[in-house]
Amino acid sequence: MSVPDYQSLMLPVLRASSIGEVRISDVRTKVGEQLGLTADDYAQRIPSDRQGVFENRVHWAKFYLGKAGLIEATRRGFLKITARGREVLARDPSRIDNEFLRQFEEFRHFTEKSAATTKQNALPLEPELVTQTETPDVIMRAAHKQIEASLAQDLLDRIRAAPPDFFERLIVNLLLKMGYGGTAADAGRAIGRVGDDGVDGVIDQDALGLDRVYVQAKRFKQGNNIGSGAIRDFFGSLDRHKAAKGLFVTTSTFSPSATETAEMLSKRIVLIDGDQLTTLMIRYGVGCRVEDILHIKKIDEDFFE
Repeated sequence: MSVPDYQSLMLPVLRASSIGEVRISDVRTKVGEQLGLTADDYAQRIPSDRQGVFENRVHWAKFYLGKAGLIEATRRGFLKITARGREVLARDPSRIDNEFLRQFEEFRHFTEKSAATTKQNALPLEPELVTQTETPDVIMRAAHKQIEASLAQDLLDRIRAAPPDFFERLIVNLLLKMGYGGTAADAGRAIGRVGDDGVDGVIDQDALGLDRVYVQAKRFKQGNNIGSGAIRDFFGSLDRHKAAKGLFVTTSTFSPSATETAEMLSKRIVLIDGDQLTTLMIRYGVGCRVEDILHIKKIDEDFFE
């Protein structure tokens, strides 16, 4: 089975807390056993890969139950059910979710305060957030991925609209940002021109230029894919320059035959398509900049010990 969403975990977490003060880790273990989770279920990770999906969702179920006054933290790593929590269990509800918790004034105050803060900061997450099945941090990371996907498409559009020599300089600048060429001032240069022998850029990986990476850059529209012929032509260019390795970059993509050809040739040729290119540009800050930084903070348990 798959890991239930955090709202579906609220009732199991409350029941597992009903024996009095209990370790949070014991609550997770008990709920996992009751649900019959498998090793694969426990192995699932949230996008940040710092926490398991099940652990993350139990945390948020516990968090919202606490905001409704059904459980409370007692000391580090421990919690216990409250009198209100016992009253809720005595009703034998079939499910507890955010809508159920809205009957409690403390929870309504929390969600309304969150909605007001969100509105003030122009981020449309609340009050819809309280009806979502995913946890807030997962929602935020998913939104971040959407923003980066939109940015990647904007980058490709701008690159395709720019002059050809701009694309060649962009590739060289990106490689220098990635650490190729060291710190030498003239380690990278674009040389694309008539008679360039099929090479658009060169990166010297050492001060004397004994180890060089040759670059081929093709600024094509989406759908105009690179075929095997272009890879063989680039291989011939590398041979004329007595180069052992090259980098072929395009704003479109490579056909299966082009990829197969690059793998079969005797020289090392790395292929970078449009999606990989924009991913690297965003990662190394080429053609984009940081607009805002959001910090995710949590309680410093050591401070309160």
